[in-house]
Formats: sequence, structure tokens, C-alpha cells
Amino acid sequence: MENMQYAEELVREFLVFRGFTNTLQALDNELSTDIGKEFQVDKLIDLIFAIYIPRFQVDKLVGLLNFFKQCFSNLSENVLVDTLLKLEGYILRYYIVYAIQLGRKDMVLEFFGINGNELAQKGHDWTPWFAIPYVKNPSLDPQFRIYFSKEWYEGLLLSVRNFFNELFNGTRIPALLKISSEKSTVNHLKKDIKQLNLKLSQLQALLEEKEALIFQLRSSAGNAPSTLGTSAGQTSSTTSTTSFSGMDEEKNLSVSDKEIDVPATPSIGERELNPERAVGGPAKNVSRPWNESSSVADIEIENGKSDVSHMNCDDSYKDDGFQMQGEEEFPEVKVDFQETFLGHTSSISRCCFSASGNNIASASVDGTVRIWTYDSSTSASRNATIYCGAEIMSLDWECKSDRLLLIGTADGGIKAWNVDAKRVVCDLNTSEAFPSVLDLKCSPVEPIFVSAAASRRHGSNYIESLGFASLTVWNMKTWRAMSALPLGEDPPAITSISFNHNGKILAAAATDGMIHIFDMAAGLQITGWPAHDTAISSILFGPDETSIFSLGSDGKIFEWSLQNQGHILWSRNDARFCNPGTSMHCRHEMALDANGRKLLVTSSSVRAPIYQVRGYTNGLKTLPHSAAITTVDWHPTLPIYLTGSADNSVRVTSIF
Repeated sequence: MENMQYAEELVREFLVFRGFTNTLQALDNELSTDIGKEFQVDKLIDLIFAIYIPRFQVDKLVGLLNFFKQCFSNLSENVLVDTLLKLEGYILRYYIVYAIQLGRKDMVLEFFGINGNELAQKGHDWTPWFAIPYVKNPSLDPQFRIYFSKEWYEGLLLSVRNFFNELFNGTRIPALLKISSEKSTVNHLKKDIKQLNLKLSQLQALLEEKEALIFQLRSSAGNAPSTLGTSAGQTSSTTSTTSFSGMDEEKNLSVSDKEIDVPATPSIGERELNPERAVGGPAKNVSRPWNESSSVADIEIENGKSDVSHMNCDDSYKDDGFQMQGEEEFPEVKVDFQETFLGHTSSISRCCFSASGNNIASASVDGTVRIWTYDSSTSASRNATIYCGAEIMSLDWECKSDRLLLIGTADGGIKAWNVDAKRVVCDLNTSEAFPSVLDLKCSPVEPIFVSAAASRRHGSNYIESLGFASLTVWNMKTWRAMSALPLGEDPPAITSISFNHNGKILAAAATDGMIHIFDMAAGLQITGWPAHDTAISSILFGPDETSIFSLGSDGKIFEWSLQNQGHILWSRNDARFCNPGTSMHCRHEMALDANGRKLLVTSSSVRAPIYQVRGYTNGLKTLPHSAAITTVDWHPTLPIYLTGSADNSVRVTSIF
């Protein structure tokens, strides 16, 4: 019975809840022997005819048969009860026959010595069998000959198998197993619904790509004549427009003559920008910004120069070169279901799904971490409240077993919580010089994790209060520090770290706008580049591992190519939703969905934006909280996201 294990878990959960520890211990002892073999027919047949009888374990054989008589003594069908008693007699007879065939009459005498009185009371059918040890050739005796035949043994085996199949697969099962079966059916249906929702989201993403391609082709066809005319008409003015053409699309860029040397006739190719232009920062002397909602900007850092290609103009962009969209331009997400968790008493600082997505960990400013589940079909046995005594600055789940939750605090503490044992299995401390554990990340492959800690200084907000950085690699078997990743002398604080899919590469983002890339096997930094003019708040590897997303404290978002270092594949300006203000508790944060198509970002508003990565739509906005959204995360496989808010609530939202 496939629901047996789930029913046993329900019983165990109830006993723990009621505090019946002695009963729980007795249950575990019984289950360790598992005399009924979970009522699996093949295992029972092997136990009787391949173990108990060949090994002459008559006490266990009789005990098993008595066990079934006790279990099913209250059956309403008298026919089944009578059949069970008859089969018991035939099995015991076969035990005697088997012992005689092997010349073990001593086993037969021992059997009658133990069970003789009970058998004698069952009637005259057993009376002749007391003489069988003394019969010279019982296999030739007319009274016993049939029991020594191969046909009788095969018939007995078939009868026992059919009886157990009828008994266990019928309706005569405990009510608890019926409930478990119904629960299992509901769970299967929910899983099917989730898979269908995931497939629907994939089809929607494909549809958006096709619509974007159609939009792009129409725009290119419609803009081509006017673009050429504009370029020709502006050659004598202080501002020139150069037209760049790609393989499959036409893009435009307008910049000052001081930055780009524009020839008399526009040509196809790359133009050299002012070498003093900072990568990722606002362009100098830009007369008309480029439209990154309908183009891809590739910026290459090489020998102090930046190359820009495939850019288009649009009046809807501000002078910093990024699209600015108001909240009202974002349509609201279409929600499948939404659950709200109200267990916290202060603003939410972190929240994240476990590696399986079954459990959620959320932390609040008051120093508590709560573990919970949003799905009623998932066991609540892992639910817990952890009191850390200090502000929680980072959370991360161990990837492989999904049993350990790492918690980083503002007093230099790193706690490892075992969700099954419901206790702290290790309590570590960083150096006193670096008390703020800003981020923790577990390797997806190796039993290690990396902590990003920082020193403190006086500041008016989260970023300004951070000092120097420390990156430490920890062993999760010995719970000891293995090494420190090199960052140079007095390095700016590392605010966010991210492993790639195989744990060989670690990306780290710093408050000076730098991205650092480390080889974990060598323990060395292998590359890095200036990505933002301001501090970087969050960093993520793209789903295909060929790009890195970075989010600046000023709200600018970049997707950087790892194949062509320094190239920007996609970008957005989230400044409309980003207002660092004077908060000392929260940082700007982002999360990618399982397909890498949707990017969810925290917001100073009551709604958070969901950007379509490399898409041509404005994006979506979440349903509102009653205060700012301070932390976000996506389910590892499903179109479900988390939002934690300053209104003390955490919401789980499934979208179509």
C-alpha cells in the first residue's frame, strides 16, 4: 500500500504533538521489525516461503500468522476469516512436509512440542499429523502423499498470493489509510495543476517572444525612411544622428559630436565613445537617450574604450539613458492563488524558498526567523520559530538535503538550523572586525558555503553604514573556516554573492560598483569589472549561466554577458521603485524566476515590479501590500513568488 508510509508519518506527528514519547518509541521499535512488510504481497510471500520455512523459524512463522489473525479478526466477511484460518493450517502443514523432505524430523518434533496443544484443540484434522514423524515414508502414504507433490505446493502458493491480494487491495483498510489515499490523490492533482501552470507560463513566454519579434519587425519597417531623413537633415547642426544597422533589425543612436566622430556619410559599424565614460553610468552629453526596450545594448570594455552598437532613440527615456516607467504603466499580475503569512511582529528583512520549494524561511528586523509552508498538502512538521537575538541580515538554504538553513546576523553570528531536528546544529562567529554578515550562499555541489561579512562605520542608510569586506569559505562537515577569498587591501564591502550552477564560480558585488569573479577551486579572483556608478545591492547568475544580473542601489539593472566580458545584454532603470532613503535595515533586492524570463525587484512602493527580461513589454506589478516591499524570491521550479513587506507580512503568490 503506497499510502502506508504517509499514514505512519501522520501517527508519528500526532504522538509528538500529544507528547506520547513512550508510545512513539514503541511504534518505532515495531516499525523497525515491520512484521507486516507494509502489506506488500510479494514481500510477504518471500518472507513465509523463502525465509521462515527454509530456515525453520517456526516461532516467527506462527507469530506472523497470529498477527494477521489479530489484524483481520473483525472482518465482516466470514468467508475471508474462514479462508485465513484454512490457509494458516496449510502453511503449517507445508512447514512439516518441508522439514521431513530435508530429513529434519527433529524440527517436526520441536514444532509439535511448541504448538501441539493448540493444534490438538482445533479438531480431528490435525490428529494424523502427530504420527508423521514416525511414518517411514510419509510421501508414499495415501494420507500424506498429496502434500508432498509439486502441484499441491504451487496451488498453496497461488492461493496465499490471491488471498493477500484480495485482502489488501479491497475496501477492508483502516480509515486512516483511506484518508491518506484521498490526500495522496489531492496532492497528485495539485502537482498536475502546478506542472500545467508551468507549461502555460513557458508557452506565454514563447508567445511574448513571437509578439516582440513581430513588433520589432514592424517598427523597423516603419522607422526606416524617417530615420534616414532625420540623419540627413541634422548633419550641419551641433547634434548628429548616426544610423546603425544589424543583421535583422535597424537601431538608432543620437550623441554629441564631441563623443562620436560622425563622417559625412553614415556607415555601418561601431563608433568609439569618450574613454572617460564610466561603464554602467550615465552617458555624458547625450542629446537623445537610447531605447533599450526595443534594442540590445552591447558595451565592450577594452583598453579603456567602450563600443556601443544596435541602439535606438526614444523620447520616453530620461537623460541618463534608461527607460523610466511609472507604476501605472505596469499591468497587474494575473493571480492563480495567494497566501499571506502574518506570523511576524516587525518588518520583514529576508525571505526565501527552500531548495525543493516546499518550505519558506522568513526573517524580521526583531531577530526572529520563522519556517513555514504555504501548501496544506506539505507536512508542517518543519514549522518553527528561531530566536537569534540580533538583526537577521542573510538567509540561505543548503541545496542538497534541503534540511539546513543558514542564518547570518548583525552581530557576526552564523547559525545552522536543522529543520528536521528543530535545533541549531552549529553556531559560528565571524571576526570581530567584520560583524555584519551581509550574505550567505551554499555551494550547489560541495558541502561548503561562503559568507560575505563587513565592518561598520557611521552612515545614514544601509549602504553608507558598511565598511570593508571579508569573504570566507566554510566547511559544512567540520563547521570550520577553510579559507578567505582575496579582495586586496581595505576592500569595499561585498553586499551580495552568487554561485553558478556547478559551484565552481562565485560572483560578488561590492559597494564601489565592482563585480568580482572567483575560481572556487583555486580560491583566486579570475576577473572583475566596474559595473555601476553606485553600490551594487544584488547579483545573480542568469539561468543559462552565460550572463550575470546586477542591481545598483540607484535602481539601475544590467544583464552582463560572461562570454564577452563587459557587454550589456539587457538593462532597466528601476529608480521609480527604488528609494533607499534612510533605512538602516533593508537593501534593494531582486530574484529571477525558474525560466529566467521574469525579474522581481523590491520596491519602496506597496507594489513590486516584475520585468520581462529581454522582452518588449513594460512588465507587471504585484498585488499591493500595505507598506514597502523589502525582500523577494521566486519558487525554484514553479511560477510562484514571495514578497516580504514592512507591513510585517509575507505573501506567496502563484501567477498564470
